[in-house]
Amino acid sequence: MNTEKFVINIGRQLGSGGRIIGKQLAHDFGIAYYDKEILTMAAKESGICAEIFEKSDEHKGLFRTVFGGIFPFFGSGAGDFYNNQISDESLFRIQSEAIRKAAERESCVFIGRCADYVLRDMPRCVNIFISADLNDRVRRIMDYNHVDEHAARKMAERGDENRANFYNFYSSGTWGAADTYHLCINSSVLGEAGTTEFIKQFIRLKLGLPAGYGDTAE
Repeated sequence: MNTEKFVINIGRQLGSGGRIIGKQLAHDFGIAYYDKEILTMAAKESGICAEIFEKSDEHKGLFRTVFGGIFPFFGSGAGDFYNNQISDESLFRIQSEAIRKAAERESCVFIGRCADYVLRDMPRCVNIFISADLNDRVRRIMDYNHVDEHAARKMAERGDENRANFYNFYSSGTWGAADTYHLCINSSVLGEAGTTEFIKQFIRLKLGLPAGYGDTAE
């Protein structure tokens, strides 16, 4: 069995079940899982408030539209206001470095945040995009956020727009386009469990892992 480190990068439509599927893949393969954990790592390593990373998470242009293009950071080692200002691009670079360090350290699953582009030179990567039928997405958003159908549809539209703008700006690919990823799959066809199993088989074939690998992880 090839025991070299590998990475699974998952892009997803809001409400597609991508986060649930990613967690299950990490559990089954016995590898690390990084979603918002990357924001925490980036904040810790940079000394920038975690709240700033959270507010800008997978958004492009937040600082220009809300904070006028720059924003002071506060944390360990932060100096005076004028010498310590950040932008969307600065946050992306810091976050990307946290992604690279995690991938160098261990096999893992990354959710969103252009991880597939950040790790584009890593040979043992599988890049996946998960979509779903709109009605299924709306149902998940309603259940998770405790909102009505109208609000859920607005959230789905706004969430996809933010993610697309973020990805298309920072990467060389197109968010959700088939030629950007190794595999694009609609989770509504097989359901979350079936989609997870299909993706596991694809990962095994692409990385040369043995049949059944990931089916018995504790």
